[in-house]
Amino acid sequence: MMRRRTPPRAGRGVVGTVARTAVIAGTATAVSAGVSNSMQAKAQAQQQAQAAKAQQQAEFLEMQQQVAALQAQQAQAAVAAEPAPAAAAGGAADMLAQLAQLGELRAAGILSDAEFEAAKARILAG
Repeated sequence: MMRRRTPPRAGRGVVGTVARTAVIAGTATAVSAGVSNSMQAKAQAQQQAQAAKAQQQAEFLEMQQQVAALQAQQAQAAVAAEPAPAAAAGGAADMLAQLAQLGELRAAGILSDAEFEAAKARILAG
């Protein structure tokens, strides 16, 4: 008895379909993991940037407070150190020095324009 030969199949077999599905699933998993890692890295970088910005703002506020305290000390020392008659003679030079210092602080970005104008008005009034 002779066996009949079966004609070759036109499509893929079960093994080919399983292999194709495995390749597609593996590729999808790799892409998904890459996207997930990328998103995590972006989120971490954003958190670090926000933390650095918050630290810079805190340092800036601390510096402004130190400048204000220093200005208050200088104003008190100037009032206490100079007697009334000497204030008229040396007051103009002292005012110019204080105004120059304020200008330097504003140029350095430590004082805003509003703070500069307020301090200048105090010096000129006093």
